[in-house]
Amino acid sequence: MQNENVIEVKDVWKSFKTVQAVRGVTLNIPKGKFIALLGPNGAGKTTMVEMIEGIQKPDKGEITIMGKKWKDNEDELHNLIGLSLQETRFIDKLRVTETLKLFASFFDLGEERVEEIISIVGLEEKKKAYNVNLSGGQRQRLAIGIALINNPSILLLDEPTTGLDPNARREVWDILKNLKEKSSTSMVLTTHYMEEAEYLCDYIVIMDNGVILKEGTLNQLLEGADGNPKTLDDLFVTLTGRMIYE
Repeated sequence: MQNENVIEVKDVWKSFKTVQAVRGVTLNIPKGKFIALLGPNGAGKTTMVEMIEGIQKPDKGEITIMGKKWKDNEDELHNLIGLSLQETRFIDKLRVTETLKLFASFFDLGEERVEEIISIVGLEEKKKAYNVNLSGGQRQRLAIGIALINNPSILLLDEPTTGLDPNARREVWDILKNLKEKSSTSMVLTTHYMEEAEYLCDYIVIMDNGVILKEGTLNQLLEGADGNPKTLDDLFVTLTGRMIYE
């Protein structure tokens, strides 16, 4: 992966009381690449993403974003990152447009950017709808719209399609696929859906028990694995001894 790295994680450790969540992880995210972070529940994925986004601080090791550490650079780095979590709560009695205008105001962006985002996430017919009346898929598209409002260099998505029906999940995939084709945004995606990782991402990282078990392109992972796995699901079970939801 010869490229300019927008995120560099070097020998990072993180524990919570008696739980060692991340153990010596080193990872590079190149500019413009979409990276999938896979692992069963408790593998350390979310903790890793929270440290990248500055919510958690490593116990040991170093994380740099665009060559800078979080300390003393918080405002600048927040402007470079777009974030969408598994579950995003909105003010029920705000309309879609009002919600986007609120977040646009944090970055001194106007109505033109709000209209662009509504078009990007396909919410034209719901722009005047109250948030409380949106479906699960529509709410998640709004969440991604908020993550994209500031034209981020880096997009961090933590299980963005969990709980969505297949059609709604595909709608989110199409938004992200289109973003990849039209921008140089880098993305880190945690997901429980192997198909999602295969469809969206250039590079796949498999974690368990706080360490990286294997990483590479899909072809690299399958060709270099013991037991000749035919699918990413097969490889995951071979590496971890369990299914991704366990």
